[in-house]
Amino acid sequence: MMNRFDGNSSREAKIRYLDGDFQIVLAGSYVVCAVTGKPIPVDELRYWSVARQEAYIDAAASLEAERRAGTLATQQR
Repeated sequence: MMNRFDGNSSREAKIRYLDGDFQIVLAGSYVVCAVTGKPIPVDELRYWSVARQEAYIDAAASLEAERRAGTLATQQR
């Protein structure tokens, strides 16, 4: 397994998102936020969905992804 921060290149990393951690599949310096499309430096990645295997730039983007997916407890389906 690769070290989490190996690969300081300017290419997009491929990551497998796990509960409370993630595994780098292909080294790179950033991932792309699934909501905003903005790059997120791998060493600043804090928010993601294990179920959807998506990264989010911040808590607001994560909440928006949950809204879009219809997974919030207060939402009607």
